[in-house]
Amino acid sequence: EPQSLLFTGDSVTLRCEVDQSWDGLEFIWSKNSNTESAEAATKTIDSLKVSDGGEYRCRARRGEYYTHYSEPVTVTILYKRPKVKVSIKPDQHVFRGETVTLRCDINGEAVTSWQYSWYKDGSVSVFSELQEHIFSPVTESVAGKYSCYGEERGGSRTSNISDAVTLTVSDFLKPTLTVKPQSSLFTGDSVTLRCEVDQSWDEWEFIWSKDSNTESTEAANKTIDSVKVSDGGEYRCRARRSGLYTNYSEPVTVTIYGKPKPKVSIKPDQHVFRGETVTLRCDIDGEAVTSWQYSWYKDGSVSVFSELQEHTVWFVRMSDAGKYSCYGEERGGSRTSNISDAVTLTVSGVSPPVSLIVSPSRTQHFTSVSLSLSCVNQSNSDRWRVRRYSDILGLIDCSSRWGSQTGSTCTTSSTITSDTAVYWCQSESGEISQPVNITVQLGVILESPVHPVTEGDTLTLRCLYQHSTPPNLRADFYKDGSLIQSQNTEMIISTVSKSHEGFYYCKQPERGESPKSWISVRSETSILKLLHNHCVFD
Repeated sequence: EPQSLLFTGDSVTLRCEVDQSWDGLEFIWSKNSNTESAEAATKTIDSLKVSDGGEYRCRARRGEYYTHYSEPVTVTILYKRPKVKVSIKPDQHVFRGETVTLRCDINGEAVTSWQYSWYKDGSVSVFSELQEHIFSPVTESVAGKYSCYGEERGGSRTSNISDAVTLTVSDFLKPTLTVKPQSSLFTGDSVTLRCEVDQSWDEWEFIWSKDSNTESTEAANKTIDSVKVSDGGEYRCRARRSGLYTNYSEPVTVTIYGKPKPKVSIKPDQHVFRGETVTLRCDIDGEAVTSWQYSWYKDGSVSVFSELQEHTVWFVRMSDAGKYSCYGEERGGSRTSNISDAVTLTVSGVSPPVSLIVSPSRTQHFTSVSLSLSCVNQSNSDRWRVRRYSDILGLIDCSSRWGSQTGSTCTTSSTITSDTAVYWCQSESGEISQPVNITVQLGVILESPVHPVTEGDTLTLRCLYQHSTPPNLRADFYKDGSLIQSQNTEMIISTVSKSHEGFYYCKQPERGESPKSWISVRSETSILKLLHNHCVFD
C-alpha cells in the first residue's frame, strides 16, 4: 500500500496475510530470492530509494511448520526529479558596480554530487557550471532572467529546470530629498527631511550633509524639533549599500525666520465712550507668509471671538472693556506667530450730551409712512448729523441715499423695508449719541419706547396692524420667547423693574408677528450719576 509503482522519497507498506484463525505465526520475508528475514506481518519502508525496488515474497512459520510462499509482488521505484531553486544576493534589484551572487540549490535525495548548468533568458547555452556564480562588478548587460539545472556526477539522475528569476541592474541612483511641512519655517517649528530611493531596494544607509560640511550617517527621515536659526542651510543626502554610494540628491534650502510677534492697535483710542465705534487691528510682520488667519482673544479666554485682521465694534458697551490680544496661523501652511501682548480697551459710561429723537416715538414703523429723526442737545444742534448703518447698504449719512437733512433733523417721507438700520447722531469731531435700532416692515409692529425706561415708571406696549386695529382684536405678547399676555392689543406694566428688561414682540394670530425690540431699564441711581456729571450745583 498504497501501490507498487512509487517515486523516491515515498513510503510503502507490504502486508503478509494468512487465515486469521491461526495464532503464534512468524513471518518470513524475501526480496529478489535473497536471504530470508523474520519480521512482522506488516513491513513498512519510509523514504524509498531506487534500491528498495524489487520482487517481494513472504511465508509464515509456526514451530517447524512453514506455509508455501506467497505470490511475488514487484515494487518499482522511479526516480523523482528534485526541485531546483535560484537565489540572488544581495537582491534581485541592484545598481551598476555592485557584486551579485547567483546560487542554485537542488534538493536531490541520494545524490551526493551535482554538476550545475546556468542559462540566461531561455538560451540553451550554458554560461556557468558552478553552484554559485558571481558577477563583480555588475553591469547593465548582465540584467535578465536566470535559471539552473543539475545532472548527477558519475550517474544518470537529473533535476528539473528551475523557475526563472529576474536580475534588474540600474544605473547610479539619485535620491529625492523632500521637506515637510515646508522649507521656510519659524524658530520653534518642527521640520522633517526625507531621503527617498527606489523602495524595492533594502539595506540602505543614508548619508546627510548640510552646507557641504562633514557627512553623518542617519535614517532616511531626519526630523528637527524646535528649530533654531542655525538649523537653516542647504541640505543634501545620498544612500550607501555594500560600500557603493548613490549620487547626491538635489539640494534643498531650509530657511529659519524668527517667530513674529503680532501687535494690537485700537482706533480711535484705547479709552473711548460708550456708544462710540472702535476698531481693533492685528498686525503681524512675518517674513515669507503671504496670508494669515487671525484669532482674537479677550481677557485671557481661549475662545476666539473674531478671525478678521480688523474687528470693528460699532457701538461700544461697558461690557466691551477689557484686555485684547491676537494670534496668527498661516493660511494653507503650518507656521504660526507668537501671541501678542494684551492691549487694554477702557470704556467710560458717559456719552456725548446729545439724544436722537424719533418721531413717531417708537422703534418699529410701517412702510410708506413719514419718519423724522432729530439730534437734540443743550448747545448747537446744527453740528450734529444723523447717520445709519445696515448690513445691506453699509454706513451712510442722511440725504446720501435716503431722507433729507435740515439742520440736525433728517426726514424721510415714505419709509421702505431697507430703512431697517441702526441710527445715531454724530458730530464733526466724531462724537456719537446712543444708537437706536429701527425696524420698518409690513403687517404687524410693536409700539415700544425708543429710549430706556426708568425703574418705577409705567411701560405701555401696543400691537399695531398696518391697515386698521379693530377694538376687539386680540394679540399675544412675548418676552424673551415666552408668552406673557394673551388678551387685547395693549399691554401695561405699571411699575417697571430691572427684571422687565429683555426682548419683546407681539403676534396677531390672523395677521402675523412683529419684529423683536429690546426694552432697556435704567435705575434712578444711574440717572442721578448722569445729572451729577452734567450739572453744576450751587
